[in-house]
Amino acid sequence: MRKKNTILFAITCVLFFSVPAAYAYKAEKRDYYEIKLYRLSTNEQVRKVDEFLQNAYLPALHRLGISKVGVFHPVVNDTAADKRIYVFIPLHSLDQVNMVEDMLVKDKELTKAGDMYWNAAYNAVVYNRIETILLKAFPMNPTFAIPSLTGKKTERVYELRSYEGGTERLYRQKVKMFNEGGEISLFKRLNFNAVFYAEVLAGSHMPNLMYMTSFNNMADRDQHWKVFGADAEWNKLKVVPEYLNTVSKNDPILLNPADFSEL
Repeated sequence: MRKKNTILFAITCVLFFSVPAAYAYKAEKRDYYEIKLYRLSTNEQVRKVDEFLQNAYLPALHRLGISKVGVFHPVVNDTAADKRIYVFIPLHSLDQVNMVEDMLVKDKELTKAGDMYWNAAYNAVVYNRIETILLKAFPMNPTFAIPSLTGKKTERVYELRSYEGGTERLYRQKVKMFNEGGEISLFKRLNFNAVFYAEVLAGSHMPNLMYMTSFNNMADRDQHWKVFGADAEWNKLKVVPEYLNTVSKNDPILLNPADFSEL
């Protein structure tokens, strides 16, 4: 029996260490993220949803062991007709997606603290719609990061970008460009203070990927992109044949963190 076990162990070792690197790479544990997008019409709705998020929703997430939640407003939110609030929720597994949804009906502290939001009348709603985007972190950036910024919080700019692909194949090539192609490494070298890079698993603009970078202020943001555009490595990478025409739509969204945002 001992000899048989020894043989089985030896075979297992051979199989494990002979697995191609690409497969081991795919097996690496990666974070999941949820982005909740609130669509609103008035500044009063924005105020009420912010109050709910700060006093009820984030504390409830903390009770689930989920922290470092980002809450952001578009830079032009006050004057825009389509007002928005973006909530970034870092997750360790898909199971936590269900936990977050169940929390809304099972957490009595949440419904009590968020009574104005939770019990809003049908003709006095506090938001128009909620969209949910589910993401999985890129292999070469498997976890999110808290950015290292020195500017005043009220002036900080977070840039959320969505890159749509014309087909699933082209989208996958853009994902490859970020990972094996070295685009993530380029952003790191140029100190873009990225929060995350991720594939969109479920959303309204698929196929697409999303990532978020951060800056001390708008001037800092503009300077970083100016340097990026002139970078020799980028200008070499962007003309590699297999990465051409992989993005059919680039949607950059400039955001400011809410006062109570944890990012």
